[in-house]
Amino acid sequence: MSTRRAKEPGLMEQIGFAPGTGRRIANWTVALVAAGVILAAILAFRLPQLAAAGVGEGLGNAGFTMRRVEIKGAERVSRLAIYNVAFDQPSMALAMIDLEATRERLLQFGWIREARVSRRWPDTLVIDVIERQPAAIWQNGGRLSIVDAEGVVLEPVRVEAMPELLLVVGDAANRQIGALATLLDRAPRLRPLISGANWVGQRRWDLRFGGGELLMLPEGEDAAARAIQRFALMDQQDPLLGRGFVRIDMRDPRRTYVRISRDPGAIVPTLTPPDPGQPPADLADTI
Repeated sequence: MSTRRAKEPGLMEQIGFAPGTGRRIANWTVALVAAGVILAAILAFRLPQLAAAGVGEGLGNAGFTMRRVEIKGAERVSRLAIYNVAFDQPSMALAMIDLEATRERLLQFGWIREARVSRRWPDTLVIDVIERQPAAIWQNGGRLSIVDAEGVVLEPVRVEAMPELLLVVGDAANRQIGALATLLDRAPRLRPLISGANWVGQRRWDLRFGGGELLMLPEGEDAAARAIQRFALMDQQDPLLGRGFVRIDMRDPRRTYVRISRDPGAIVPTLTPPDPGQPPADLADTI
């Protein structure tokens, strides 16, 4: 009878893996670490690009090839378009994917404000995008486009498919959306009533209300802010909106002119702008 004791099973065998699995995993781990060290050394010491490519392709042949693309954060931008960018690579070896070049190509899409591209070994490219948020519809030269708060054109839009966003009209009006939002914040009660804004002569705004009224504001951020605040106060004390006025001209800081719809050529007597601290008691009589 042999006195040699039977070899006890290893940890991997004890939890259900086939014999030798632990050794194979250890060998693969050593190989991967060694390849990573070699690749890092090549990049650190800037050895010839051909050698780096050889190592990268070697890792690809060892199984580290891009087979999957994981996309995060894409809701409005076409996922198919992102896949096309991800898989359009000179080499499918994961180590050879140019992450920065792929990111730059993704940033060409209007909807994508920022993108992060990374590898997940052994076979996945992870693309995480941050999308721009639509802020307005820009009409210029007969074309309609959805734009964000920075004025970046996101995509064209048809009249019948226009979302419920503020319509801004005029040359370079898209670049003024941030300033327009700041202006409208000075009169928050009026903001939901405004349906559109015309950027006139690239220097001032005409605001269009849902009822058809046009409010003409003066040039300059401060002057426009004071004018819209005065108008909000006047309308709060004795409503001007919804009374048949087609135009309220506040370009003159000393006087306000209104035009009525039943006689387009007639001008209603001038209104004295109220002091912000005093209600305009005689406004109704003046109108």
